[in-house]
Amino acid sequence: MAEQILVIEDEVNIAEALERGLIYEGYRVDVAYDGTRGLSIARDNPPDLVILDWMLPGLDGLEVCKRLRAASEVPILMLTAKDAVPDRVEGLDAGADDYLVKPFAFDELLARIRALLRRHKAGPDRPEVLRFSDLSLDTGTHRAFRNDRAIDLTAKEYELLELFMRNPRQVLTRDVIFDRVWGYDFGGESNIIEVYVRYLRQKTETENESRLIHTVRGVGYVLRED
Repeated sequence: MAEQILVIEDEVNIAEALERGLIYEGYRVDVAYDGTRGLSIARDNPPDLVILDWMLPGLDGLEVCKRLRAASEVPILMLTAKDAVPDRVEGLDAGADDYLVKPFAFDELLARIRALLRRHKAGPDRPEVLRFSDLSLDTGTHRAFRNDRAIDLTAKEYELLELFMRNPRQVLTRDVIFDRVWGYDFGGESNIIEVYVRYLRQKTETENESRLIHTVRGVGYVLRED
């Protein structure tokens, strides 16, 4: 059966264009023009993926995203005119899996939908504890530890740290990190990787611990001991 997509978008022309295009591509589509209605549809007819506008009347997209994420692991693709890195980070930390800035190409939207659905169908790996030096990461609880000090991580911080922990001492390029953590290219000018590496360093070095995530200038990052 075709995947069910829920579009939550208050701009009628955009919502209708998305509905027509997605149906043409073989998806089943529900449309809501406000957050409250969108949450109601998601509850009564759980979708396989949600396309969610940030700037909704009443209940805004961030709040809708948080409530959707609290209730399920459904992939969420946020649409917004906000393209600053702090805005992207805020949306991802609210539980969004992907982020697309308006105006966008429909082919790019379709590519991201396919990527999100593939990742979701793959499901989580069997829980394990990854270790490097005095840093450990529990893939079941998504918590990290530096020695015995617990470290709480946001969803994207966890994904980035897991990537490093599964590839210790290997230099990971920006392209690899974009692809493996975000599932697409944010664009060559984006500094969102730097933002998240800084977050991880702040959390893993709060008690003057040695640095483990190192910058390889002009290339990317590597998890290694000094």
